[in-house]
Amino acid sequence: MNKELLNKEIIQLDIDPSIIKKLNSNDINIIDELWCFKRKELKKIGLNDNEIKQVIIKLQLKGMDLNRRKYNRN
Repeated sequence: MNKELLNKEIIQLDIDPSIIKKLNSNDINIIDELWCFKRKELKKIGLNDNEIKQVIIKLQLKGMDLNRRKYNRN
C-alpha cells in the first residue's frame, strides 16, 4: 500500500457519487479519514449495506480494508 494514497481524496476510490456526498457531508474527505471507520460507524453516518460493501471493495482493490487493515500487494 502506498502511503501517498492515504492523503488522496476519496473520489480516487471511484465510488458512487452519492456515497462520496454522504462521506463529504460527514467531513470524510480523504482516504485516511475513511479507512479507520468500522462498518457500524459507517451505518451511523447514513450509508446502507450496499454502499458500505462498495467502499470495502474499492478499499480492498487499493490494498486496504476498513478499520485500518493493510494488505500486501505484490
